[in-house]
Amino acid sequence: MAGLPRSTHVSLTTFRRTGQPVATPVWAAPDGESLVVWTRADSGKVRRLRHTSRVTVAPCDIRGRVRGPAVEATAGFVDRAEWPQALAALRRAYGLRFRLGYGGSRLWSRPTRPGTERHELIRIRPA
Repeated sequence: MAGLPRSTHVSLTTFRRTGQPVATPVWAAPDGESLVVWTRADSGKVRRLRHTSRVTVAPCDIRGRVRGPAVEATAGFVDRAEWPQALAALRRAYGLRFRLGYGGSRLWSRPTRPGTERHELIRIRPA
């Protein structure tokens, strides 16, 4: 993961159309040379990533207090065909915590239409 932080939590900064940064602490699991993040499909970070792939990532604590330098990166959505590999990376990194969160989320936030997903997986790569 050349240059990307290795931390239980990272501060993922996405950018509004105005260029204003918005930082969010997230779980990010290493997957090859990238990081994988799991989030709700209706989250602000997903909306912001739909118009720009520019992000920064920095190691942080659970409350989002940055603990190291920020790194410029690009982010995109993981194709559905790659979800099993990306989810496996999150399971390896977070174990039971991820399994409980993912399983609970699938139970309580069922899609309104068959074949739709209420979550997105984001892949972050060094810029």
